[in-house]
Amino acid sequence: MLYHVARPFLFKADAETAHNLSLAALKLAPIPSLGWQSELLAQTFAGLRFPNPVGLAPGYDKNADVPFEILQLGFGFTEVGTLTPRAQEGNPKPRLFRLVEDEAVINRMGFNNAGQAAAIERLRNIPAGALKGPLGINIGANKDSADRVADYVTGVQNMEPLADYLTVNISSPNTPGLRALQDKAALDDLLLQVMAARKRDTPVFLKVAPDLQPSDIDDIVAVAMSRGVAALIVSNTTVSRPALQSRYAREQGGLSGAPLRALAQQRLSDFRKASDGKLALIGVGGIASAQDAYARIRAGASLVQIYSALVYHGPGLARRINKDLQRLLKSDGFSNISDAVGTDG
Repeated sequence: MLYHVARPFLFKADAETAHNLSLAALKLAPIPSLGWQSELLAQTFAGLRFPNPVGLAPGYDKNADVPFEILQLGFGFTEVGTLTPRAQEGNPKPRLFRLVEDEAVINRMGFNNAGQAAAIERLRNIPAGALKGPLGINIGANKDSADRVADYVTGVQNMEPLADYLTVNISSPNTPGLRALQDKAALDDLLLQVMAARKRDTPVFLKVAPDLQPSDIDDIVAVAMSRGVAALIVSNTTVSRPALQSRYAREQGGLSGAPLRALAQQRLSDFRKASDGKLALIGVGGIASAQDAYARIRAGASLVQIYSALVYHGPGLARRINKDLQRLLKSDGFSNISDAVGTDG
């Protein structure tokens, strides 16, 4: 309720300024625990215990400033980053746009972050046991890197000691050439080296784009399964442009939010079918309600992530989704969320 009062004032600022203000507020304001845990929603996934299935997608907490505070808001897990080996400014501003009429966001941030060393210092200061859900660390390559695969290896070496899971992000449309790493041979080499760089059996997730052809999907599934990827995160933002109303509709970058919902849902189903249900999936893109989350779960996702919907529905969204998701599961007679995964085929 409070967010609906504050939203008009936040929306007077440009999108990136409002984003930074929200981070500052989380750092400064004491947050009572709004955690949501129940035996119905809790599950073990990739060897990790998740108190509920709703996570915060990367891009919000790029520099690992507020993982504790995020989990206090009722998220079951949080993913920081994308973090690159070296700090980089990202693309020129403006680079983040609210498409209010469409409940969407376009971004061309370009992996702006303070670098892995700075994040390591912050994460080391979190007391042991303080985080009430898994911490994922999303790693990427610097824009000017001469060897992008080496950047991912460095990311594993730097961030694995602090991560419950690592996400290999090769699907951002805002770093030129990055999505080429989704090609079969390039992906196989990347994952071979990433897996070899681990010092322990930290789960590795792979984040893929929604803008894929059927042959791409088959290749990604084959490589991911052969290299021991623990889960696919489906999906990142899209470069496609469905019918949009906002004056920002033609801005370059990745589109997220409500217009991505149908495409992301379809890609999740595509990956479920291509892997014959044998590759674990996490659903992302256009999720703004328990109904959206439940559709993704029934299509094959064990977990979901949200981000853009928070812009429009506020920081209490994770808690609301979990509350309503529990009701939907009970209504359909499921005793645990894991029993609902993939029930729509």
